[in-house]
Amino acid sequence: MTELAIPFSPGFLSRERTIARPDFNRWLVPPAALAIHLCIGMAYGFSVFWLPLSRAVGITETVACSKDLSFFQEVFATHCDWKISMLGWMYTLFFVFLGSSAAIWGGWLERAGPRKAGIVSALCWCGGLLISALGVYLHQIWLMWLGSGVIGGIGLGLGYISPVSTLIKWFPDRRGMATGMAIMGFGGGAMIGAPLADSLMRFFATPQSVGVWQTFVTLAAIYFVFMMAGAMGYRVPIEGWKPAGWTPPNPATQNSMITTKHVHLDKAWRTRQFWLVWAVLCLNVTAGIGILGMASPLLQEVFAGKLIGIDVAFNELTAAQKGQIAAVAAGFTGLLSLFNIGGRFFWASLSDKLGRKATYYTFFALGLILYASVPWTARSGSLALFVASFCIILSMYGGGFATVPAYLADMFGTKMVGAIHGRLLTAWSTAGVLGPVLVNYIREYQLEHGVARADAYSITMYILAGLLAVGFVCNWLVTSVAEEHHMSDEELAEEKKAADDTHQHFVADVEALAVEASHSWKVTMAWSAVWIPLAWGIWITLQKTLLLFR
Repeated sequence: MTELAIPFSPGFLSRERTIARPDFNRWLVPPAALAIHLCIGMAYGFSVFWLPLSRAVGITETVACSKDLSFFQEVFATHCDWKISMLGWMYTLFFVFLGSSAAIWGGWLERAGPRKAGIVSALCWCGGLLISALGVYLHQIWLMWLGSGVIGGIGLGLGYISPVSTLIKWFPDRRGMATGMAIMGFGGGAMIGAPLADSLMRFFATPQSVGVWQTFVTLAAIYFVFMMAGAMGYRVPIEGWKPAGWTPPNPATQNSMITTKHVHLDKAWRTRQFWLVWAVLCLNVTAGIGILGMASPLLQEVFAGKLIGIDVAFNELTAAQKGQIAAVAAGFTGLLSLFNIGGRFFWASLSDKLGRKATYYTFFALGLILYASVPWTARSGSLALFVASFCIILSMYGGGFATVPAYLADMFGTKMVGAIHGRLLTAWSTAGVLGPVLVNYIREYQLEHGVARADAYSITMYILAGLLAVGFVCNWLVTSVAEEHHMSDEELAEEKKAADDTHQHFVADVEALAVEASHSWKVTMAWSAVWIPLAWGIWITLQKTLLLFR
């Protein structure tokens, strides 16, 4: 039997207070992570606010600002409405501050523990929504950028990485599946939040208000309850814990990419392997975000009248017909969201069998074929084949996010994987800017030079396929981390001693903790709390998706 001291009365938010007792069931941790990810995942659904906010002053129609106003004058103007292009900066701020905050405070998170990070995330994300509500009420867009974009973006970063290290330590036998379960929630947040926000805006709308600021306040209250519950539900295992009956792979026979050692954050981000995986994630996400951003207009402009049963080009459609195909395209984007979510769990779980490197080989090789074949699929007029290609592509986009934490744990160990993952997320910030800019500017250039709308995306798809080819090479170059970068036994002992200085009073049995506690009613309640709203979001999405196949 191995015993390790646990503190008796440290501060309520300290990491030590989250160390699991012997009767804890590890299956309570994934729903805690999902509770936070389903809330911050609403960042993907913020576009539901753009049209109402573009007429926040005019209410029924947009009141355009004078062309004489400069950009900064428009930022502070209260007598005219915001352009959607100004509102769209929120997306850039979201992903820039998500990546940068995860990189800056990832090391702090490892020391502070997931509970404190989760609470800070809740305060930032929900507090940012309240500041945004004030910005809408006063009609000051800079308050929205500051509130949800900057402060909320910091909450996104901390909330996103807070469960990663914890789940990998609780599920050393199924790392991919564990991170897939949590990160699945980030993809699903918009499926719940967007229809909920739409219903709330219609409920709060009056002749004097479009109902957005009231919706922000309501969402902040709902999200705060769920995120605090998730943060309080976090627990970390005792050092040395492993699941009952599970034997770690023998280093002599296991996959050479999987290490039993640990690499310190300060060394990890300086290794060649870190930057190769950074490039792998960045290229996969750049291509995926490019597709995600163009999916709806691409479907409408390529298939045009065929979506509603008439053989008419996009430019020949009436306003009413364009409205009909827009509704069909909304069902298409909903279907892509489902595959984005499902892919996070499917591919991450499959990576436990295939290995992380082989999984990314699949992403890049299959993705390259699908991206390059999209122009042919569009010309053939096969809607089913076109939709199927995009669904598989988006499943691999989501799968890339969910698989990368386990990839890092395999190479750098679990000691500081949360902080290393935080640094790696700067690749997401880069891709969040590069993907949309690349796709949108190429499309505009094509249209300006007389290329037909239905053909304007072909060159873009070939460029994205080229990016995936580069990603394939980067993944091929990834090798195991050299032993010189591993933490020595003395360094590990020093880290352990620093943590044990406060572990003096309560003693628990590590092997006792390995026994799965039943408490099935607690597990059932925890999972129900996250699956009931997620199931509602899936049902709403499926209803919209049916328009695509009617």
